[in-house]
Amino acid sequence: MKMAEIFLGVVADDFTGASDAASMLAEAGVPTVLFNGIPDKLPALREDIRAIVVAEKTRTIPAEEAVKEMLAAFDWLRARGAKQLYFKYCATFDSTAKGNIGPVADAVMKKYSIPYTVLAPALPVNGRTVRDGQLYVNGIPLSESHMRNHPLTPMRESDVCRLIEMQSPHRGYQVRIEELKSWRSGHAQVASRSSLDAETRREKYYLVPDYYENAHGDLIAETFGTLPFLTGGSGLCGALGRRYVRLHPALQEVNAGDANAAHERRQAEHTIGETKLEKSETLPHEHETLLLAGSCSKITLEQIADYQEKGKTDLFIDPVKLVQGEIDAATIFSAVQAAGDAVLVYSSQKPEEMRKTQELGLEQVSERLESTMGELAHRAVLDGYTRIISAGGETGGAVTKALGYTAFYIGKSVAPGVPIMTPVENPKLRLVLKSGGFGQKDFFERAVKMTEDEK
Repeated sequence: MKMAEIFLGVVADDFTGASDAASMLAEAGVPTVLFNGIPDKLPALREDIRAIVVAEKTRTIPAEEAVKEMLAAFDWLRARGAKQLYFKYCATFDSTAKGNIGPVADAVMKKYSIPYTVLAPALPVNGRTVRDGQLYVNGIPLSESHMRNHPLTPMRESDVCRLIEMQSPHRGYQVRIEELKSWRSGHAQVASRSSLDAETRREKYYLVPDYYENAHGDLIAETFGTLPFLTGGSGLCGALGRRYVRLHPALQEVNAGDANAAHERRQAEHTIGETKLEKSETLPHEHETLLLAGSCSKITLEQIADYQEKGKTDLFIDPVKLVQGEIDAATIFSAVQAAGDAVLVYSSQKPEEMRKTQELGLEQVSERLESTMGELAHRAVLDGYTRIISAGGETGGAVTKALGYTAFYIGKSVAPGVPIMTPVENPKLRLVLKSGGFGQKDFFERAVKMTEDEK
C-alpha cells in the first residue's frame, strides 16, 4: 500500500520502550503508528500517519542477533520512506557490557555511512537526566540507583561515554549545555577538540549532550535535527516531534486524539483486517479489566502497594509454585475470574525476595513468568475483557506477543511515556503497557479510570 510521507522511523529494543516513544511523538502532534515487529503485511492505516515505531525485543539477546534484527527493522523503515531514523533505548541505558546499544548503533552508522550520532537517553520529566556525561535517576547516579541490581541489565557505571565505550570501539564525547547553546542546527561542527580530531581521522564517534531540563531536548533536536540517525530515550523523540510540527504547519492542524476517535468510530462499523484472537460476540459482563505487573522496580512496587492500600483486589504469583508446577496460567485465571473485576496479578518482588527466587535459575523463572503473564492476557481477551494494563518491559512484551496484534494507534497518555493503545485489528480493546520505572504512585488506578473513559 502507498503510505504518506514518513518523517521519522523509530526502532525500539522492547515493546514498552516503543510505546513510550510513540506516545511522545503523538503528544507532540505527530500522528503515529506502532508495529510489534516488522509486519508480514501492512494493514490499512490512517492517511495522516507521519511517524512509524517498530518494537523489537533485543535488549538482552546476543549482540549478533540484536544487530541483525534491528538492521532489518531500520531497512524496512527506509523502504517505507522514513526520512530520519531513531534508535530508542531505555532512559537508564539498560544494557550489558557487551551490548546491545553500542553494537546496534555501530552497525547502523556503518551500514548507512553515518560519521557520528548522539546518545541522549535522558527523560527529565521522569527523573532521568544527563549532566557532564553522568546519567542520574532522580538525582542519584545510575550506578547507585535501583538499576545497579537489575536482574538482566545491572548498571554499575554512570558515565555514558564509558558505557558506550564498553560496548563499542568508537569514542564518546561530552557536550556541555554551554557548548550546545552556542551551536546552530545543521552545522557540521562537533563538540570538542577531541571529537574534531576523530572526525579528521574519519573515525566514527558519539556525542553525549547535557540533558537535565525538558527544554534541553528541544535544543538537542534543533542542533542535531538534520542528522539522518539519532539515538536516545523517548524524551528526544518528543522534542523531534515538536520540531517536525514547527517545520510542517499542516501538522499543527492535526488533533491526534480526534483523529484516533474518528477512526475508531469508523472501524466499529467496518473492521479493518482480521483479529488474531477469535471469540464469539458476548454481552457485557462483570469482567472488563485485567492488570498485570512483572517489574521489580521500586516504582512498580510502590504502585502495587498503593493499589493494595486502596482496597483493590490483587493476586500474587508465587514464582516457586509456578516453576514447580503447583500453579499455572489456567488456575491463576480461574482465581482472577472468581475475584471480580480489575484484579492486579503480580509477580513483582523486593530485592531480598527476588534473590531467593533467582536461586531457582534466573532464565527459567523469567521465561516462565513472562509466558504466564502473556497467557493470562490472551485468556482475558478471549473471555471478553476490553482493557489490559501491564507494568514491566518484559511483561509488556509477553502480553503483546501472546495477543498477536501487529499495529497500534496511540491515544492519550496515562503518564509521561505511557499511552493508551488501540490495536488496529481490534478497535474495542485498550492496552496500557508501561516500563517498570514509569508512572505515578496511583498509576494503576489512573489507568483503570482513563481506559474506562476512552471506551
